[in-house]
Amino acid sequence: MRQADMTAMKIETSNETRLREDICRFGRSLFERGLTPGSSGNISVRLDGGGWLVTPTNASLGFLDPAKLSRLDEQGRLMSGDAPTKEVPLHTALYDTRGSARAIVHLHSTHSVALSMLPEIDPRAALPPMTAYYLMKCGATALVPYYRPGDPAVADAIKGFAGRYSSVLLANHGPVVAGDTLEAAVFATEELEETAKLYLLLRGMNPRYLSPEQVKDLVKVFGLTLPEHGHGH
Repeated sequence: MRQADMTAMKIETSNETRLREDICRFGRSLFERGLTPGSSGNISVRLDGGGWLVTPTNASLGFLDPAKLSRLDEQGRLMSGDAPTKEVPLHTALYDTRGSARAIVHLHSTHSVALSMLPEIDPRAALPPMTAYYLMKCGATALVPYYRPGDPAVADAIKGFAGRYSSVLLANHGPVVAGDTLEAAVFATEELEETAKLYLLLRGMNPRYLSPEQVKDLVKVFGLTLPEHGHGH
């Protein structure tokens, strides 16, 4: 084997080791702060060399073992580690349609789940433009109709968005957020949860949202890409 190939393999292995540790570190943080209870929720990260890492089925995000994370090939087949989460089709659909996605976080966080159950939610924008940071980190959030956990049909629903959304809410289930890094996906998921909490606190109180002009200013200054009708008033 050439020296250059050996060096590349060492770098790839080092990067994978770091990502395994990052998944466990962020998972524990989310669990300890009550953002996904019990064995709920899952995290995945794409690998530079192809394939991806994902948390195992029935695993608590608070007690992950880096060595037992599921390593999948590009077709989603298990290569090593424990059996993967049943939500693999959900992750696969987001990776397939949103090319910039490098990591995905799916939680059962209380306020986001509660939001997904409200009758007035717009499927094209589950939350109004409440704060600048919500728009900057999440953009707009689509609402996916209810499917049982692990139902492959949810993948078709995700693909129907054609990669326009980086954050979605699964009705009566929880948020799914993609990011260009694991850190970005985690932070965006946390922002979504806090914004859902704000919405529930202010529901029925006629709060002041960001105006269309303020949204346009954020889009211009920060280069945001919002889905059509994503935050129309």
